[in-house]
Amino acid sequence: MVGKFERRKDTVQELTESAATHVGHIATIIAGAVRDVTREIGDWVSDGIEMREAAKKAREDEGLDDQPID
Repeated sequence: MVGKFERRKDTVQELTESAATHVGHIATIIAGAVRDVTREIGDWVSDGIEMREAAKKAREDEGLDDQPID
């Protein structure tokens, strides 16, 4: 027969293991979200850089279009 102390110990152990498992899952979810947000921000910045470079090239091309063709 299991004593009162051992039942309580088993309950505390199960609760601790369960909490550790859930905290681990939550940490994984948060890490994934941070990774995804970081990727999106990086892509957004890259898009901005590409648009700036395209605008600069367009301005340069406009300057060349004003020159007479030989």
